[in-house]
Amino acid sequence: MSALMLSMRATLPNMYHISSRQNLNINKVSTESLLGNKMTSTTTTVFCRHENLQIPKHISSGQNGKISATVDTESVSINGQLSSKRHDGLGIIEFFGGKKLLITGATGFLAKVLVEKILRTLPEVDKIFLLIKAKNEEAATERLMNEIVNTELFKCLREKHGTLFEKFILSKLVPVVGNMSETNIAREVDLIINSAATTTFDERPDIALDINTRGAARIVNFAKNCENLKLYVHVSTAYACRQSEGEIIEESLGKGHYVASNADISEAQHKHIHGMDIEAEIKLVSEIKDSFEKNEIDQKLEDFGMRRAQKYGWPNTYSFTKAMGEMVVEDTKGEMPVIILRPSVITSTSEEPFSGWIEGNRMMDPFFLWYGKGKLPGFYSSPDTIADMVPADIVVNSTLAAIAKHGCEKATPGDDHVYHITSSVAHPLMARDLLDLAYQHFSLSPCFDRKGNPIQISAFKFFTSIQDLLSDMQKTNGSTEISPRQELIRRKTEEHLKYLANLYQPYTFYTGRFDNSNVEELMKCLSEEERQVFGFDVGSIDWKDYVINVHFPGIRKHIMKERMLK
Repeated sequence: MSALMLSMRATLPNMYHISSRQNLNINKVSTESLLGNKMTSTTTTVFCRHENLQIPKHISSGQNGKISATVDTESVSINGQLSSKRHDGLGIIEFFGGKKLLITGATGFLAKVLVEKILRTLPEVDKIFLLIKAKNEEAATERLMNEIVNTELFKCLREKHGTLFEKFILSKLVPVVGNMSETNIAREVDLIINSAATTTFDERPDIALDINTRGAARIVNFAKNCENLKLYVHVSTAYACRQSEGEIIEESLGKGHYVASNADISEAQHKHIHGMDIEAEIKLVSEIKDSFEKNEIDQKLEDFGMRRAQKYGWPNTYSFTKAMGEMVVEDTKGEMPVIILRPSVITSTSEEPFSGWIEGNRMMDPFFLWYGKGKLPGFYSSPDTIADMVPADIVVNSTLAAIAKHGCEKATPGDDHVYHITSSVAHPLMARDLLDLAYQHFSLSPCFDRKGNPIQISAFKFFTSIQDLLSDMQKTNGSTEISPRQELIRRKTEEHLKYLANLYQPYTFYTGRFDNSNVEELMKCLSEEERQVFGFDVGSIDWKDYVINVHFPGIRKHIMKERMLK
């Protein structure tokens, strides 16, 4: 975050909303130059409120430190939103006006950020139906309020609407519980965004298949009965692509680029992975499940799911079942307009509605926290791996832009709209640089032990084997006498660490890079006004500022629940 941004946040009154994006000249191969660069210019957009009228002022800090501002009279905004006077760009605001959306996975991290963004910047949307797992409507409404609306994420909306906040929320959000086919919303829904997923790498395959694969089939079948449907949006993951090295392009899993080769299965070299029988896979899991004893079923099923995934070339049950979910959508969509979004690791918000909001452990975050607490000297990983991550608000803005672009199009056979919302090609952050930033953060803002003393850490180490990691930990703690109970805890900790190291190994040594050409082209379609409100340029992220001052403080506040950083 720029010094100007920090200064303005400290001095401007609360009635101002500020967003900032820095223009960086990025080295596409390494982040070394990024870490040393200092910006000489920052562009900031300030929305000044004055009796329901907002005029975006473009404020720039030049090298002489002076601030200049110009008013764009063509984009005067009423009630906090951009006006539709200018018709260039994608027309995101116009497209969502009056639309009725259905969002699945509504209590998940990404869906919450999406819902908040829509309500804050696209208030003319008619309704948002939220599919929530609950025993009845009352329980669904309770989950809606407790797990979504009353979270800190919605504080900006709460401040904006004041005493009318709850009335506004209830006029827009509608919880849906139970079987959707038994409701009347099929006649109303214009857009469906399926973000439901279980993201546990080694989830039981019966659970993962039900949510990630069969769940996708159920939503598609429902979508086909929606009379006014403009678009079905399937949120997948970049890691559904089985390829683990080289450049991974944006195309559906049924295309020739994903021919099933290098997998431990006997199939013709030309045969696509659609040749895998998904129904047979579901049946197999159901049958094997019945053969296990109750006291061993969880572990046995988890192991079985991992073996099945690896048999077909995927590293784990999560990516395998998400890939099958994509295949189901592609095979059954017919003439229904569909786009597939593949974000990589979704991290804390970079700017909106405020920086650093996160929920749940995201990918490598637990290891960062253990490192900061002095419990982990490093990890089993390669320093040359690219840490492909994207802040949640950038993923959300990409999603809204893609919907506006394709929501008015008529689907034709062969349509293939896939978007990699990723950073490994557009703005790579190497693992060595990420972990150096972790060291800088925890050195400047250390965690504290139970006695209130700051925990000292050493530079992060990269280990080429799990045994080297464990040996280093034993060497560090070997001179201290411990009780039998502590020894038992130590052994259990080591076993758990070995388990996690093996589980994460496909990603800590990952050499694939996700091409995001479609996302880059989508970004070019935005008008200047849309860039200010819905921008999603990953190249604008200052990784050093984001990691040290946004993401790590975010996970410490929202995941570790630290009340303040000393």
